[in-house]
Amino acid sequence: MNRYEMIYIIDADLEEAARKELIEKVSALITNNGGEIEKVDETWGKRKLAYAIDYKTEGWYVLVNFKAPVELPRELERNLQINENVLRYLVIKLVEKKASVKPRPERPAPVAAPVEEAPAAEEAAPAEAAPVAKEAPAEAAEEAAPAEAPAAEETPAE
Repeated sequence: MNRYEMIYIIDADLEEAARKELIEKVSALITNNGGEIEKVDETWGKRKLAYAIDYKTEGWYVLVNFKAPVELPRELERNLQINENVLRYLVIKLVEKKASVKPRPERPAPVAAPVEEAPAAEEAAPAEAAPVAKEAPAEAAEEAAPAEAPAAEETPAE
């Protein structure tokens, strides 16, 4: 059985006895079709709607958490759609998080290549910077003129 959360809005003009009866009817529909009600929360109570629904600006909110077979939410939606005292409804399947998460295997550290020594400052030719456009920031100038790698000297083969 899956866990679900359902919220529905009842017409605020409905009398208290009729509202309680409607809440009991929805709860009975869940239990009669193989579901288990975990919690019915009416504490949200009467609230102003974000927009008028059938010229009504207030509604009574009811939140229900329950466990049920896969077929039950469709049956609930069908019954709530037929009932003229229910303004809006929404049924959501709750996703349970997995308790055990496997740790990622550690990757081996990359092997660093040996670093060649840079030639002495006297041997190196002065590097000329490429001309930089006036609009380009200083950071772009550094990227535009990469440092030249020293040329490897060839030794004659013996």
